[in-house]
Amino acid sequence: MPRVRGRSLEAEARRARYAALARGLRRGEWLLTAHHEDDQLETLLLQLMRGAGVAGLAGMPRRTIFEAGYLVRPFLGESRSTLEQWLRARDIAWVDDDSNVDERFDRNYLRQRVVPLLRARWPAAATVAARSAAHLGEARELLDVLAASDLQAVGVGVAGVVDSGRLIDLERLRKLSVARQRNLLRYWLLQRGLSLPDAVHLERIRTELPAARRDAQPCVRWDGGEVRRFKGRLYALSPALAAHAALATCPSPAPQAARKSGATRPWHWRRQPRFELGAGRGALCLVADPDGPIAAKSLPKTLRVGRREGGETLVTESGGPRRALKELLRVAGIPPWEREGLPIVFAADIVAVGDLFVAASYRTTVGVTLTKERMRLVWEGRFC
Repeated sequence: MPRVRGRSLEAEARRARYAALARGLRRGEWLLTAHHEDDQLETLLLQLMRGAGVAGLAGMPRRTIFEAGYLVRPFLGESRSTLEQWLRARDIAWVDDDSNVDERFDRNYLRQRVVPLLRARWPAAATVAARSAAHLGEARELLDVLAASDLQAVGVGVAGVVDSGRLIDLERLRKLSVARQRNLLRYWLLQRGLSLPDAVHLERIRTELPAARRDAQPCVRWDGGEVRRFKGRLYALSPALAAHAALATCPSPAPQAARKSGATRPWHWRRQPRFELGAGRGALCLVADPDGPIAAKSLPKTLRVGRREGGETLVTESGGPRRALKELLRVAGIPPWEREGLPIVFAADIVAVGDLFVAASYRTTVGVTLTKERMRLVWEGRFC
């Protein structure tokens, strides 16, 4: 796994370790770790030295969502010595990693040098620190409740997606106090699955993006993702989508040539209702829907899925004009970085563009109500 520039070796090792564990975790399974009270003390001290806020100083939670399952730490209330005594009493051996004594790493330095001094003065240091972390955990829960409420008022959805907090409306955000803005932005980014930026980048999101000139497309990027502004709204992009967005807005000659090749992939939609788009772009699904706009009988057995090449046109209403797809996307308010990556479904010609537009020639006729004759194209895991 490549090392992220600017991230410590400790952080990279932890990232690689959890990535390996995540690959072996199936949906709904629990990953149990042996983190204990002394680990919590070290975590609290590390976060304090990093200038962390309430969320960081709350330390490690006993249970948290982890990939498709949960990460659970059942021994956070027990000391290391208690666990060692329990193991010795049952003649159970354990392995000490040699790297745990290397004081070049911050956690080891705290464990070998700082914590013994704290214990010499305050023997119950780990227990007291765990108690403080629990108090801060409660404070974090209250802040999350406030942020969730603010997100209901400030967040907006995306057409065709049931999620009122995918985007942030800047005009509404400005009505909150500075502290609530920061609290909301942290909560929103976590809800979008991004790692939190540091205080400097968070403040840039809060101040620079709204202040940029009206015709600009400002962006704040950090290791864990990026936030962009478009038409008065904030969009949070994961690292994978951010990389795709960079190619879409500033394509290199090679990707552009690849798109011009007209390459598409077949979709046998009747026996394969779900079509994986790949590269974290989600999947297309054709589902029966009594209100669906697509006439099932109009579709051939095999469709093809590709991307924009430029110059596409579409008639979206019977008897209506043929319009450039580029113009349709602009009017619909689709951000520029999403337009190039929109999946297009083809038959003899364009059937649909993502879950946004359906060509008139494939639309259901008035009066058709049978579910099996009407379909809807759903884009699961679409951008944003």
